[in-house]
Amino acid sequence: MLRVLVIDDDFMVAKVHTAFVERTAGFTVVGQAHTGADALQQIASLRPDLVLLDIYLPDMTGLDVLQRLRAGGGPSADVDVLVVSAAKDVDSVKQALRGGVVSYLIKPFHYAALEARLQQHLELRRRLTQLGGPGEKEDHQDEVDRIFGATASTRQATGSLPKGVSADTVSLVSRVVRDAGDQGLSASECAELTGLSRVSARRYLEHLTTVREAEVWSRYGGAGRPERRFRRAER
Repeated sequence: MLRVLVIDDDFMVAKVHTAFVERTAGFTVVGQAHTGADALQQIASLRPDLVLLDIYLPDMTGLDVLQRLRAGGGPSADVDVLVVSAAKDVDSVKQALRGGVVSYLIKPFHYAALEARLQQHLELRRRLTQLGGPGEKEDHQDEVDRIFGATASTRQATGSLPKGVSADTVSLVSRVVRDAGDQGLSASECAELTGLSRVSARRYLEHLTTVREAEVWSRYGGAGRPERRFRRAER
């Protein structure tokens, strides 16, 4: 069982998230915190395996909590963090990525969205325990690539980039596309989630399509032009 600490300034939201985690096989909640200071103290004392971290806290931001964890050294610095927040601006997402979060889930969401990320994290930990066993070096590299979500197309996507295309933003948009699942997302939805303009979001989505990191299809609704949607390319 992975031990989880739920951090959210809203007591009722923390209660809901706790119930979500407890519903998920392989996870148990060991505590709740509602301020940044309490979060840091409980992480140090409870030593959870995973933290569900809100960004909007009353005394400091969740990003401040993340930064202090990583800079503090000791066992607390290595705790896995899954951001669960209404914050969807690009700076928050970038800082979370640089802080080594395992995923970023934007509120509000349904249980299935959190369950999927928890199960992905459980699978990641399983793969890490198996890494370094007997086998050829190529097998080890394949396993590391799977852990990091890397493929030939992913490396190409952030390798030789067109002028005006940022590697950081490619990674950000790629993660948003991955998290969108099979239903994919439109350029407008991508812009809202990343903080990019709609034009920039479409440019990055089309770049991912060009390097076969994403695929595009048209969804037909009511009257008017069909909507172009993007999703992670099938492997």
